[in-house]
Amino acid sequence: MVFFSNRAPAVGYGSAESRTRDQVRHAVGARGPVTARAVAEELDLTPAAVRRHFDALIADEAIVEREAYAGARRRRGRPARAYVLTDRGQAQLDHSYEDIATAALTYLAERAGDGAVHDFADDQMRSLAERLRPALGGDEADLRARTEALATALSEEGFAASVRPVAQGTGLAGLQLCQGHCPVQHIASSFPELCDAETDAISDLLGVHVQRLATLAGGAHVCTTFVPTGAVDSSAADPQHTPEPTTDERLSR
Repeated sequence: MVFFSNRAPAVGYGSAESRTRDQVRHAVGARGPVTARAVAEELDLTPAAVRRHFDALIADEAIVEREAYAGARRRRGRPARAYVLTDRGQAQLDHSYEDIATAALTYLAERAGDGAVHDFADDQMRSLAERLRPALGGDEADLRARTEALATALSEEGFAASVRPVAQGTGLAGLQLCQGHCPVQHIASSFPELCDAETDAISDLLGVHVQRLATLAGGAHVCTTFVPTGAVDSSAADPQHTPEPTTDERLSR
């Protein structure tokens, strides 16, 4: 548990310059291919101001020039340049929404306390678990099959999940459920309650006590959850005992 006093400060909306650039980025995402003049008219800015933001977004590889739609209105002379978001620009667009979500959770914690954030995280992960539960094949499926089915279901939700066996033939035999992408990584870095609630949801879905070894939000290159599958020795039965991470996991921390 991270005490609120140690939590990252509330995420503001940045400077006027950054707010305007976010508006320009959103306009390109919504209307692209779109020209600087069209964005200027929509946002009540001068074309010169929009071109300056376009230059910054081009330098950041967030937008790229693209031919305007065939039906687009053109003025005489040289055709106006139109732009669309790149994959990087799309990711930045998602990140701006995450900033707002983080600010909202910070506001909730300040007004209603950390317990409200816990409740919110638990509610979100319960909803995710209920969506995933039908894909697991019921209690009759063995644990490995359920874990692999969970990985497939998580991947369909955008978590890029996979499963690999570890420590076979030892008292710590099990599976590592790895998630290469986290849709809420930026938010969870400030609110680890989301990671804790997700771990509880995985444990509930699989019907065993699982242990989170690493998280993307915590700085690792992958979220890793240990799922015990075989007989365990006394140290493994201790809920305070954590299996040793792999070399990759140690390097990623």
